[in-house]
Formats: sequence, structure tokens, C-alpha cells
Amino acid sequence: MPSCGTRVQRATAVWSPGTKALLSGSSVVNNNHNIVQTRWNSTDEQSSRQRVRKPLMLMDFPQLVWPSVIKTIRNWIMVHFIIRPYFDREFSLPDFIQGAKQALQVVSSSLAGGEVKQLEGLVDRAAIADLKQSISKMSVAERYDIQVVKEDVYFSFPYQVGVMFDESNDDSQKRFVEITMVFHVLKGLKGMIERGETVPLNVGVLPEFRDKISICNYRFIKEFTKGVDSDWTVNVVNHFKPSDYIEE
Repeated sequence: MPSCGTRVQRATAVWSPGTKALLSGSSVVNNNHNIVQTRWNSTDEQSSRQRVRKPLMLMDFPQLVWPSVIKTIRNWIMVHFIIRPYFDREFSLPDFIQGAKQALQVVSSSLAGGEVKQLEGLVDRAAIADLKQSISKMSVAERYDIQVVKEDVYFSFPYQVGVMFDESNDDSQKRFVEITMVFHVLKGLKGMIERGETVPLNVGVLPEFRDKISICNYRFIKEFTKGVDSDWTVNVVNHFKPSDYIEE
């Protein structure tokens, strides 16, 4: 896994907070739809306290849900005016997204089976250490919820495309591209399609599908330093279910 050094300059920030606005239930999302937070309510009466289900957390990373218009425009500029002309003329964002879905399936399946060691070479070593610790605290049922079949992804998008430069080495300037992906998953979607069932366009907001929906945040990084041959690796893995943030 490439190291970014101590003097890394990022062309764009991975996450920046904004003004918060309330959505339905207890979810709080900022104006760029960047992060979901839990709103805790307390009263003087124990019986009327509202409790929130314990969320499933693999890594400490902001929970990204929806695209940002500004970041989407920046991503297009970054791909067409920076990455393709100077880093990789053959780079294709649609092809990258397909590969990212495949990585989602491989990584989630290994985590669900508790086989974290199999992720070496595909996932950053520091991330593997965090994932190993998180997986060890989960029940079998919780690990099962992590597994994703790529055909169950009904909506996905690159949340942010960033370019980083490492100037810690005076001889050569290391260059990296980092892409944060967001996947919306409906468990069982593949089977529904195979059975010829009609899948509603607004499946993400229908209460009957609430407990089957999860969101996955994966961040990919690749070194593009001249003369260096490297592959895409994952340095952030996070899965969460919006239903975990609904007060009962």
C-alpha cells in the first residue's frame, strides 16, 4: 500500500461539514448530504425515552449518503482535465465504478466470513487492522449484514475524486488519485429481478424495504507516480443501515 508521507497536498478535501437540516425520523444530514448523525432525545421520564439502535460501524469515517452538486462538478473537472491528460489517458470513470462494485462484493464477502487476512493486497494494511478489530466484536448476524452482492446495488456514485501530491522526497514527487464511492444496496434485489418482480423506483424510501437497505462507503487510492506500476487499493470501508438511526 503506498504511503502518502507527511507532506501530502490534497487537491480536494474528503469531507467538509456544512449546515445541518432535519430529515424524517432521527437522522440529521448536512446541506450537502454528507453525513448522517444520530439525534438523541431525553426526557425526565424513563418510559418515554427514545432509543436508537446501535449502528453497525466498521471504521471511523463520515457516513456519506447522497451526492453533492458542487463535488460532482469538481469530480468531472478532475477526471477530464487532470487525471486523463496527466495521469492516465485510458482512465474511465464508468469502468472504475464497475470495478469498484466488484471490489465491494469481494471485500464485504471476506468480512462477512471473518476472513480479513484474504484482503491483503486489496485493502490497506492500516484499514485491515481496524476492520479486524471491528469484525471481532460483531455477531454472526451482524457480519452477515455486511455481505453485498454487486447486483444488489441499485444506486452508486463517486462522491469525491481527489489528487494528492507527496513532496517529502526531493528526488521525485509522488502522485496519488483517491476516489470515494457510495453504494446504496437493497439486499435481495438480484433475486427480485431474476423472479421478474417489479422494483419500485422509490425503493429507498418505502417502509417495507427499510430493513433491507444499507449504504456502503469505500475509498480507493492508486499511485500514479511516473515509473511506478500500482493497483487500486481500498483504504476506507464502512457499511451502515439507515434504519439503525430510526428512533423507536
